[in-house]
Amino acid sequence: MGVFPGRCRGWDRHPEGPEDGGGAGPCPMALALRCLSRRLRLPLPLPARRRCGGGPAQLPPGGYGAWQERAARDPAAFWAEAARGWLRWDSPFHTACEAGWDGAGARWFLGGRLNVSVNCLDQHVEKSPDRVALIWERDEPGTAVHVTYRELLELTCRLANTLKKYGIRKGDKVAIYMSVSPMSVAAMLACARIGAVHTVVFAGFSAESLAGRILDSGCKAVITYNQGVRGGRIIELKTTVDEAVKNCPSVKHVFVAQRTDNKVQMGDRDVPLEEEIAKAASECTPESMDSEDMLFMLYTSGSTGKPKGIVHTQAGYLLYSALTHKYVFDYQEGDVFGCVADIGWITGHSYVVYGPLCNGGTTVLFESTPVYPDPGRYWEVVQRLKINQFYGAPTAIRLLLNYGDKWVKKYDRSSLKTLGSVGEPINNEAWQWFYHVVGEGRCTLVDTWWQTETGGICIAPRPSEEKAEIVPAMAMRPFFGIFPVLMDEKGKVVKGNDVSGALCIAQPWPGMARTIYGDHQRFVDTYFKAYPGYYFTGDGAYRTKEGYYQITGRMDDVINISGHRLGTAEIEDAMADHPEVPETAVIGYPHEIKGEGAFAFIVLRDQAADIDHVKEELKTIVATKIAKYAVPDHILVVKRLPKTRSGKIMRRLLRKVVSEESSNMGDITTLDDPSVVREILDAYQKYKKEKSSS
Repeated sequence: MGVFPGRCRGWDRHPEGPEDGGGAGPCPMALALRCLSRRLRLPLPLPARRRCGGGPAQLPPGGYGAWQERAARDPAAFWAEAARGWLRWDSPFHTACEAGWDGAGARWFLGGRLNVSVNCLDQHVEKSPDRVALIWERDEPGTAVHVTYRELLELTCRLANTLKKYGIRKGDKVAIYMSVSPMSVAAMLACARIGAVHTVVFAGFSAESLAGRILDSGCKAVITYNQGVRGGRIIELKTTVDEAVKNCPSVKHVFVAQRTDNKVQMGDRDVPLEEEIAKAASECTPESMDSEDMLFMLYTSGSTGKPKGIVHTQAGYLLYSALTHKYVFDYQEGDVFGCVADIGWITGHSYVVYGPLCNGGTTVLFESTPVYPDPGRYWEVVQRLKINQFYGAPTAIRLLLNYGDKWVKKYDRSSLKTLGSVGEPINNEAWQWFYHVVGEGRCTLVDTWWQTETGGICIAPRPSEEKAEIVPAMAMRPFFGIFPVLMDEKGKVVKGNDVSGALCIAQPWPGMARTIYGDHQRFVDTYFKAYPGYYFTGDGAYRTKEGYYQITGRMDDVINISGHRLGTAEIEDAMADHPEVPETAVIGYPHEIKGEGAFAFIVLRDQAADIDHVKEELKTIVATKIAKYAVPDHILVVKRLPKTRSGKIMRRLLRKVVSEESSNMGDITTLDDPSVVREILDAYQKYKKEKSSS
């Protein structure tokens, strides 16, 4: 049985603790805010790079095995030592971990108090104020802006004081609807500084989606831009906010920053942010927060179609994001970390903002798209900014793969040391291209598995023993203190290797979510009810003969064909090996004989290809790589797949199409382009008609 029901209660009670080291006052900037505001709009040269710390924690010698063994033997002592060494505390914690009263997770570092913004800013300003914290790669090519820790601290403090002036206090909720930029990062940190709770909403969601999140969380204010810029296009952010807040009575103020020079209509509750920041004090005393106080909420899609507000707290989340940033990517002093995710997603929270800044790193804010102004954008940025770690989504890698190698090889990528993929399992073809073409066969490539709910990376090829093997397209090894188990259909632990099952985690860890805002019972039911005593990830996994973990897809994406349980991701990965098929999505559907069958949706690289020939080749590939029973009964060619703005394929919509439940599609507001649903419906009806006539 897992330890969630109570084995961690009373872990590592110790009356002593670190000396009070928090609450240091901010250092004033040498530059006036007017100069800083100008810098946030115009490109400037990068100051000389300084060496920056990767965290002071002294953890056991002996390599990966020793670390993981200690975390298993005495998890409380392991995490307590890490927390004392890595974080700056106002007051020491007295208890490392205590189980939740209902078995749903745990509470960490009880009695401890700290401020997240102090850990991300003040402590680094004291040592190296002119170290570069942020490199803002604006949408406009070649116009990177560099912001030092001193500058970011002052911007954060002035913004925090502005929020306080307009009545935002500890515990209040603030929505941030902005494109990625130094101002949006400062908005997150300003909330953390005064104890407000931020909920960042991706600046591409509709007014309806934004309003739903504001209403659910009860936000008192919204911070936005007049407009956004992405891929050379103007995005009307303020207009969207205006529409959203019409039906949000909790919103008292909308703070409007200027991303472009275009004027927008300002109403009674609208506040011109730069004007107020210029008048605000440059120092803001940080609020001392309890370890378990809420830091942020982030909404993620649920299987019911209603987004759920995942809650993360202060110390545990910050510690876990910082540790995983350091050790999964081997982040070293002076490196430039390039995570190209948006801050509207958990990847942006953990590996654009909180993890890198807590570690005193230099982090890239990528505002544009991978194909603007051309498909070489990522690699031109790598060359110009000398990025050392590059972390992106398989969807983007597959997209760029279609454009060939020339756009990659056009640019110098010798600065790269580590590549990473995030968001979904990466297929073998994309992995090989990423590794051999982008990384020239010399960079470590980490296929990372984690979730919004886990707070940070849980399974990845690194850290590991020195020079340990990396298996392509496989997450492989659990991070320190993460103990995966596989469960069978009867709720029993599946032991041994070369086995599959439902992926659960047996012990709590500091970075895990604490609840779903306003609906704790849903949290319990979703993550802890299916397998009592364990955190249920919702994913299936295969443990190889060597003991490595491979994610096989969501459990609701598992098909039972004639008694054979098969993850749809396995079929997709096999089909993706076909040179004419860059993207696939496979779902299960009811089958009169086999119980379930596989239905594949594919996108062709060349729409003029011989479709029937390609389909036969795909069936042969699946039969060869997996088994004949895994061959899809149906293969439907579509122009594109239904994807969210973060690039995830919404397979539940494909299931609705095949089950002919198109009148009950549920929430489709998170789709990048909702019109794709009609496209696929039309293609399916045409396909169905052709099948019946033949």
